[in-house]
Amino acid sequence: MACLAAVSAFAQGTVLFNNRITGTLDAPVRNVDGTLLGAGYFAQLWGGASAGSLTAITPVAQFITNPTTQAATGYFAGGERTITGIAAGGAAVIQVRAWYGGPTGAIQDWATALSSGVAYGSSATVNLASTGNPATSPPGTPVNMIGLTGFSLVPEPGTYALLALGAGALFLRRRK
Repeated sequence: MACLAAVSAFAQGTVLFNNRITGTLDAPVRNVDGTLLGAGYFAQLWGGASAGSLTAITPVAQFITNPTTQAATGYFAGGERTITGIAAGGAAVIQVRAWYGGPTGAIQDWATALSSGVAYGSSATVNLASTGNPATSPPGTPVNMIGLTGFSLVPEPGTYALLALGAGALFLRRRK
C-alpha cells in the first residue's frame, strides 16, 4: 500500500502529443508559403501551470511524411508526453512550437532554431482543464490537445530584412 501511495505522489499529468485525431482534433502546421510541413521539420510540446511558466517537454517529434500521397503532411504523432510539474489529472497550459531542422536535420531544439535563422512558429497557448492520470487503476489515458489550432511558420528574420529593403528601393524608385 505504501508503494501505491508513493507512485501516486509522483504521478504527473500526461498529454497525447498528436495534432490530428480523426473526428476530434485537426490542427495542421503550414510552412511560410502555406504548404503543409513534412520531412525535415520538428515539433515540440511546451507545458506548465501558466502561459508564463512553459518549459520544453522532450523528446521532439518529426512531422509525418508520406511520399506517395502526402496525405499526412502537416501533422506529427509524438505519442504520450508527461508535463513536468503538473499533478496527474491537474490543469495545464500547453503550446506547440515547430521549426525547420535545416538541410541535414541537425537543428533539433527550439533555442538553436531561433538562433539559426530557420523558419519557426508556435501555436496559441491552450488551457487544458485536466491532464491524463497514469496513477489511477487502470491507468488513465493521456488527454488529447483539444483546443489546439493550426498555425504557420514565419520566415527567417533575414527574409523580412530583404522584403523591407525591396520595399524601400521600390519607394525610392517611384519617388524619382
